[in-house]
Amino acid sequence: MSAVRIPSGLHEVLGERQSRLALVLIAAAAAAAVLALAPALADVPVWRAALAALMVADIGAGAIANLTRGTTDFYAARPGLRWVFIAVHAHLPLVALLLDLALTPTLLAWAATIIAATVVNLLQGHPEQRVVAGVLLAVILCTLPLLPEQSPVLLIVSALFALKVVYAFAVDHRREAREQSTAVPR
Repeated sequence: MSAVRIPSGLHEVLGERQSRLALVLIAAAAAAAVLALAPALADVPVWRAALAALMVADIGAGAIANLTRGTTDFYAARPGLRWVFIAVHAHLPLVALLLDLALTPTLLAWAATIIAATVVNLLQGHPEQRVVAGVLLAVILCTLPLLPEQSPVLLIVSALFALKVVYAFAVDHRREAREQSTAVPR
């Protein structure tokens, strides 16, 4: 399957090239995330609902896009941008504010995600980076339902956000692919 060249304005989101299948899966994840958000959209002004839907679409899309070779290769070539990516992800608190949802559980989920992503990103090149990311993601996912005032909508969005930033983005998936391609069969 041939790769599609991505317009330069979308490189930070999709990388420079993506397969057609990856683009379809990314779009499907974005749509599914917005559908999960739908119950909360009806209770706020249209402009706020639209902004929240765009942010949540970005979270859903990023949970898949950050696993792809195109996005992984883009950030592997620009390690400094990895820190910028982590730093600018204030999506969760903004979504909560836009939808008039409880801010405390959202801030806790956001902080846990950013801290976990920072730890995982610091482990670039470490052989157990993926395992550490998996453990941190599991802890976040197991803790989310225990947060006070957590709405079902924010629970879903927070889980996607943690997947996107901690595991899909902060893990060096190229390293895993290199190790698998050079492994000696037993």
